[in-house]
Amino acid sequence: MTIHVEGLVAIAVFYMLILVVGIWAAWKNKHSGEAEGTDRSETIMVGGRDIGLFVGGFTMTATWVGGGYINGTAEYVYLPDYGLAWAQAPFGYALSLVVGGLFFAKPMRSRGYVTMLDPFQQLYGKRMGGLLFIPALMGEIFWSAAILSALGATLSVIVDINIKMSVVISALIAIFYTLVGGLYSVAYTDVVQLFCIFIGLWISVPFALTNAAVSDISVTAVTRVYQSPWRGSIKREDTWIWIDNFCLLMLGGIPWQVYFQRVLSASSATYAQVLSFLAAFGCLVMAVPSVLIGAIGASTDWNQTSYGGISPEEKEQADMILPIVLQHLCPPFVSFFGLGAVSAAVMSSADSSILSASSMFARNIYQMAFRQSASDREIVWVMRITIFIFGGLATLMALVTGTVYGLWYLSSDLVYVIIFPQLLSVLFVKCTNTYGSVAAYLFGLVLRIGGGEPYLQLPPFIYYPGWTTELRKHHITGEMETIVIQKFPFKTVSMLASFAGNFVFSYLAKYLFESGKISHKYDFLDAVVSSRSGEIMDRTTLVTRSNNIGLSELAPVRPRLSVTLAAAFTRRDTMPEETVEEEEEESSPDSLHNEE
Repeated sequence: MTIHVEGLVAIAVFYMLILVVGIWAAWKNKHSGEAEGTDRSETIMVGGRDIGLFVGGFTMTATWVGGGYINGTAEYVYLPDYGLAWAQAPFGYALSLVVGGLFFAKPMRSRGYVTMLDPFQQLYGKRMGGLLFIPALMGEIFWSAAILSALGATLSVIVDINIKMSVVISALIAIFYTLVGGLYSVAYTDVVQLFCIFIGLWISVPFALTNAAVSDISVTAVTRVYQSPWRGSIKREDTWIWIDNFCLLMLGGIPWQVYFQRVLSASSATYAQVLSFLAAFGCLVMAVPSVLIGAIGASTDWNQTSYGGISPEEKEQADMILPIVLQHLCPPFVSFFGLGAVSAAVMSSADSSILSASSMFARNIYQMAFRQSASDREIVWVMRITIFIFGGLATLMALVTGTVYGLWYLSSDLVYVIIFPQLLSVLFVKCTNTYGSVAAYLFGLVLRIGGGEPYLQLPPFIYYPGWTTELRKHHITGEMETIVIQKFPFKTVSMLASFAGNFVFSYLAKYLFESGKISHKYDFLDAVVSSRSGEIMDRTTLVTRSNNIGLSELAPVRPRLSVTLAAAFTRRDTMPEETVEEEEEESSPDSLHNEE
């Protein structure tokens, strides 16, 4: 095995740049939030809620623009019989950010939440919040695994080292600076990340385009030269699959903690919306070089290159088309710079998902469900431990799972089917309750799993209309197998069924209990007629002013002191004045000091 010294040096330089920036950001903001009395754990999760437009725009764009995004887009543009028509991620995630900014960013930021799961625990209780944490965690782990998998493939091309070793090293570096600086390190390294991707890819594209082995991409877009035209097409029988996948990307891209972590760290609700729109534009811009590189790969006569006469698609290396093009179609100094920049940059995307998963666990599971009296120092240590654990899980997934784009879709499935309809309900639908939430969870889970998952060799037990079978080579074992292809848009149908189930069963439970047809003593979830517990606030609170947010809420929000669970989940402006005054006396810093 030949080690490319120049590539190894380029990797070391760019890795050191990311690491130094991450440590510097942690040092620069180590006292952030102390003057306002903000908990250290909350500062790690959402910064000091003072992320501005420049850093915020970059870090929100980098939420999606990572290894999976740039490698996956190039892969599908290159693949014969797919092409640009099936590279849905750029427009899908850009629209996801637009929809998120229009409808979700303002209510989430103006209410001062710390994680995406906070509104669920407010309305549905800690047990339901724990259930919703499961698909959220799986989504973050799959996403991190996709990024690390893409990075490992890139590194193996640059320096010809073992792909498993490169994945482990990259994960360890990302975990280290995430531990050191939390969201601040993540945000500042994201700025460096996007600059690296943009400069690294755009320097390489002109050299690849002018290589003698590459035909005119405007010709190969519509005419078969070395393979099918890279523009691609959508067959009539695949239309519903295309729509289903596009809806999954557009709507399933919203209910992610990595997205709401940026929203909730913005200095105001208006800034949170603007950041979403800037990131949507950034996603489209950053996809352009990936699309061009995929087109270049489809327009190349590989016989004339150092890669060899067999194309990457025939060698089953289509998922590495981006590093292959840079390595074999560009001069060595250009390819090393481009690949080094890209590999170091995509490394910093994994940190976001790892931090998001640990934030949800530490706050919504450990603190809210099990240890409401946990100290701030204890929560910080729980976050540090879970960063290691979740980082290890993501690394393991990256080592054993197949194609990048498959991981990408898989990571969105459960989030789209289960969490998105619940988020719609908790923010915009009056009178949903825990019974409806449980029903919605089960509906979405059963209908989605019932459709099967070829990447996991999970056979379907629900055969939706239009299903068919195909003989394909398994992406891991290499064996030929018969798989079921669901032509029906069952993912979107599962999501809609979950949303409808929440609405119907919530009202049914409310009617049965309040009419006396079922005795009040059987309200075991304390969700309809039982006395309100400290963890669930009045269900009307979340929807009373969703469309009439005052100007005061658009101004920068001072961080609150998260002392008790009740203080974390109480909207004081909806409570009677006497109650507010009593709580202020009980929870004021002076009274707490006297108690001590």
